[in-house]
Amino acid sequence: MLFDFHIRKVLRAADGEFRLDVSLHTDCRRVVVLGDSGAGKSLTLKAVAGLLRPDSGFIRVAGTSLFDRAAGVDLAPQARALGYVFQDYALFPHLTVRQNIGFPLHKGLFNPRRGRRCEAVDYWLDALQIGHLAEHYPGQISGGQRQRTAVARALVARPRALLLDEPFAALDQGLRRSLRLELLRLLDVAGIPLLLITHDREDEAAFGGQVLHLSQGRSVDSGAPFAAP
Repeated sequence: MLFDFHIRKVLRAADGEFRLDVSLHTDCRRVVVLGDSGAGKSLTLKAVAGLLRPDSGFIRVAGTSLFDRAAGVDLAPQARALGYVFQDYALFPHLTVRQNIGFPLHKGLFNPRRGRRCEAVDYWLDALQIGHLAEHYPGQISGGQRQRTAVARALVARPRALLLDEPFAALDQGLRRSLRLELLRLLDVAGIPLLLITHDREDEAAFGGQVLHLSQGRSVDSGAPFAAP
């Protein structure tokens, strides 16, 4: 299966505890996790990415076991080969657009050199139509351009899946529509599965596939696959 997981986690705080108990088993290439604020969507995505360790359960993506508490499997985030786009994009402010995109390809203690050309980086600069911004810094570009940079950085290493955390929440309505279409086109061309979390029903309608509804940390139901319009 493409996405196969059962995640259990108890988070405790001074004012109580939150119990996450989420499961999904699907071969759909596009999965939308839908729920209100506080439903556990971001926690689920972080667990899949390796940024949150479940108390029990398992996580498999595209046939690879990323976490299995019973079997003692817990791959580091980098070893999971997943592209992750944070809600705030998490770009490095001191690196250019080109350097940000190339960062996942660079191993070692130093950042990619400014102006250094790389075929994979050039490909995504062109695909996302931000080549003219390659030597700009994140603070010099718009919100939509920062989002495209973050998506390019997530895709440059050809991940086994792309994880998106409320990717359009900070954008105006018109830009949301155009970037949804652009992202769908890129994913189809690259053949990369998608796990997207949102509270926006328009995201659900645009991306289709499997819909997993969360409420108070639990899977309410897993919607039947349907074709995106």
